[in-house]
Amino acid sequence: MVVFPNCKINLGLYVTNKRPDGFHDLETVFYPVQVQDALEILTAPALQFTSTGIAVPGNSADNLCIRAFELLQRDYPAVQPVQVHLHKHIPIGAGLGGGSADAAFMLKLLDNKFQLGLSEEQLIGYAAQLGSDCAFFIPNKPCFAVGRGEILAPLSLDLSGYSLLLIYPGIHVNTGWAFKQLTPAAPLHALKTAIQQPVEQWKDIVSNDFEAPVFAAHPELAKIKEELYGSGAIYATMSGSGSTMVGIYPKNKIPAIEWDKAFSVFQIK
Repeated sequence: MVVFPNCKINLGLYVTNKRPDGFHDLETVFYPVQVQDALEILTAPALQFTSTGIAVPGNSADNLCIRAFELLQRDYPAVQPVQVHLHKHIPIGAGLGGGSADAAFMLKLLDNKFQLGLSEEQLIGYAAQLGSDCAFFIPNKPCFAVGRGEILAPLSLDLSGYSLLLIYPGIHVNTGWAFKQLTPAAPLHALKTAIQQPVEQWKDIVSNDFEAPVFAAHPELAKIKEELYGSGAIYATMSGSGSTMVGIYPKNKIPAIEWDKAFSVFQIK
């Protein structure tokens, strides 16, 4: 069984409160984007994990796909060992949620393969145990998210009339460091209302709290944002805590720009 976990972008991201449990409350809009990994599982005598494509760091036993398997097997003995192969295409540590997507799609794969009959609500509950933005990839539709990012409300938002340009310059931004740079506060413009305005208005009312500290540490990201606007983007933003930069353009109007060859560039037309 093969599935193709897709990434997400954040449209607006505000850190509103530091919680007693050490996490932060936030407000954001998650939007699915079709830059994809490939994930395959096969019945096997023992649990195995292999990967190709972008190198996956760390011990395979700690991979989110394996953790997803162990989480379900703990509650459902019907889940039997599988051979897991991940072809990694979504950049790692890029603010695109690739690892979270892989974990969520793994849950859905196992539910399907072993006919567990889990509801979407149950799958979201398991996904939330694996990571703050894993839950989004269960419905995998535009959502307004609060809490740690796991409390989701469907959102009527369709960017299919536009083209997207994603630029990942290979800069790793430590998420823990990024959170420490912020002073939580309510957004100036309520995101749930602002995101319903025309995209052409987002530049002034939809922002990402992480941009200020991350741009100060990595001025080249601010330069990329300037270049996106200079090349005709209607709206440009950083996704998550970085460092992928996103430009939204009129349909099929992405210009031919000579980006640095070290960058990962994705066009969604």
